[in-house]
Amino acid sequence: MTSTPAISFAKFSVPTKGSACLLFAEQAGFGEAVAGIDPAGVLERILGIADFSGKFGAKLDLLAPQGTQLDKLTVIGAGKTDDLDEHAWLRLGGTIAAATAKAKDATIVLDLPANAAAEAADAANVAAGILLRSYAFDKYKTRKSEKDDESAGARRKAARITIMCADPAGARKAFAGLKAMVDGVNLARDLVNEPANVLGPVEFASRIKDMEALGVQVDILTEKEMKKAGMGALLGVAQGSPRGARLAVMRWEGGRKGAKPLAVVGKGVTFDTGGNSMKSPSGMEDMKGDMGGAAAVTGLMHALASRKAKANVVGIVGLVENAVDGYAQRPGDIVTSMSGQTIEVMNTDAEGRLVLADALWYCCDRFQPTAVIDLATLTGAIMVALGQHHAGLFANNDDLANRLTQAGLATQERLWRMPLGPEYDKLIDSKNADMKNTGGRYGGAISAAQFLQRFIKDNVPWAHLDIAGTAMGAPSTDVNHSWGSGFGVRLLDRLVHDHYEK
Repeated sequence: MTSTPAISFAKFSVPTKGSACLLFAEQAGFGEAVAGIDPAGVLERILGIADFSGKFGAKLDLLAPQGTQLDKLTVIGAGKTDDLDEHAWLRLGGTIAAATAKAKDATIVLDLPANAAAEAADAANVAAGILLRSYAFDKYKTRKSEKDDESAGARRKAARITIMCADPAGARKAFAGLKAMVDGVNLARDLVNEPANVLGPVEFASRIKDMEALGVQVDILTEKEMKKAGMGALLGVAQGSPRGARLAVMRWEGGRKGAKPLAVVGKGVTFDTGGNSMKSPSGMEDMKGDMGGAAAVTGLMHALASRKAKANVVGIVGLVENAVDGYAQRPGDIVTSMSGQTIEVMNTDAEGRLVLADALWYCCDRFQPTAVIDLATLTGAIMVALGQHHAGLFANNDDLANRLTQAGLATQERLWRMPLGPEYDKLIDSKNADMKNTGGRYGGAISAAQFLQRFIKDNVPWAHLDIAGTAMGAPSTDVNHSWGSGFGVRLLDRLVHDHYEK
């Protein structure tokens, strides 16, 4: 099983054992520290022979370099110094993690020419990138190849990584908050990656309950309590499974006492067969990840509590399994939601919006939040529209939409705003109930968002993030080689930091 490396920060000195990494900037070269590390002066000649330009992410290894006791010296291309923003430093950390995956001891020398010297926050982002890339979900593998580790950047044994930088004390302080964020991302990844026979609604709720140790206030509503509250939409999805349903409420109260909270709500379908509107067998195993929204909300709350965020935030996740037996709901059934609105279930595979309908109404009714953001692996239609490099953003409030878009650009968990409007709302009108849960072939992601908007009480500022293409099976990046990406945790942690902390 892979291990998380232990990271420390230190002042510049000459590394004497294990592996060392140096940065080489495109068109600018090395910083001053290279002179002590390469006393024989062989680097310049080797880089010339290899035609190494320092392009971002490029790598060159020297084994047993002359004049040192190092096992390996790795040169990492840092690209153009003007392009080294926050996310670039994070990506460099991921590249370094892959380059040092087999090392027991590694020293990272964050030294570049003077006009591009790494600051404390940059060093902290490198460390965060190392941890994000080092993650791998292999707890069920009894035999594991070295090739698996090397390709992912994961580590078989715990490694000691020392990051040398100009301000080690400042880097340690900056890293504390980032480490909390990384832990939240990796928790979300773990939850998405777990198989459905291990992680059902009850087990998910139990893991959430564990966060009380961090100071999160947790309430778990059972089926009996949800039935009493009138959550017929959510319970309708769950009625075909023997594994029960739960609504988990997480409260972090780190802000001003009595101030209205920001609310985040997640879809937590721990496995989705499609119900009686059965999915195709091809790829159905991926539906263990249909709780990516709930995982992101849980990871966010873990991050906020771990870093003691000065904000009031409530997280709510609806946890169900959409299974098939003689009790499963049927196409054509009509259910009554907590809001009192009735829903004709045209397709039992459009179940996530039914779960969110009651969770959103409960959230608005109980907490009167300053804003609500929901996350859900909701529709394949959003992947048709945007592929897997952006999540869909729907909002009834421009300020909230703009804040989320900017947070997405800062973290590179990018969003693309999609339309809402009365012409789309008509698609879900029903002849037999207040609405139906599908709107036809076209604009499927939009009609799903229009459905959710009907359960936002009192015109609360609201945004819906459709993360179907980004939460699971998304393309690998410098900081993620996991099937479950943890998408949304870094995005929302940045949003809270920038706009909701006092």
